[in-house]
Amino acid sequence: MALIYRPVMQLSGILFSLLGWVLSCLTTYLPQWKNLNLELNELEIWTMGLWQACVVQEEGGIQCKDFDSFLALPPELRISRVLMVFSNGSGLFGLLLSGFGLDCLKIGERQQEQKKRLLLFGGVLFWISGITAIVPVSWVAHATVQEFWDKNIPDIVPRWDFGEALFVGWLAGLCLILGGSLLNCTICSSEVHSSAIRYAVAEQQDQRHHRETASKP
Repeated sequence: MALIYRPVMQLSGILFSLLGWVLSCLTTYLPQWKNLNLELNELEIWTMGLWQACVVQEEGGIQCKDFDSFLALPPELRISRVLMVFSNGSGLFGLLLSGFGLDCLKIGERQQEQKKRLLLFGGVLFWISGITAIVPVSWVAHATVQEFWDKNIPDIVPRWDFGEALFVGWLAGLCLILGGSLLNCTICSSEVHSSAIRYAVAEQQDQRHHRETASKP
């Protein structure tokens, strides 16, 4: 039973991390970070993301335009773009490192300490990726709330609201942190891997065979 518990934890951690990384990449490029409904024209919904602004019409058509200048963006969108790209990169690097550290991978079965280090580095990268995904999403949400309740803006002026990408980003960050935690929990286990047992038994048998051979006249 103990031999099954650790691979299941590792597989669960990788799957959660992979899901979080995919959602993080999706959040980065979705244009629905902010939504704006115009009361004068309810047939159109304006959306804003990190890379472009779009208008969605009731007939199903959508038109998007990329931002002309990075420096012209609000501060929260500029820094969020950098953080989300960093989150995607660190998540991908974490997947590569932790993948080589899995017990189910036959490569490097005799080097258990190195595989543990790969899992540790991969788990830490997942934590960093999750945090750098949650921070920009939460910052944009906070700025949207402040702007929505700003009393200096007249009531007749339309206000931006939360977009679907924010909720996807929060879910991505939680999945990445959970996946990294599951991977790092398996490192603390004192369980001896079955492959290491097989190699130890084989080495003992080889040594016994050499001693028996050497003792014969």
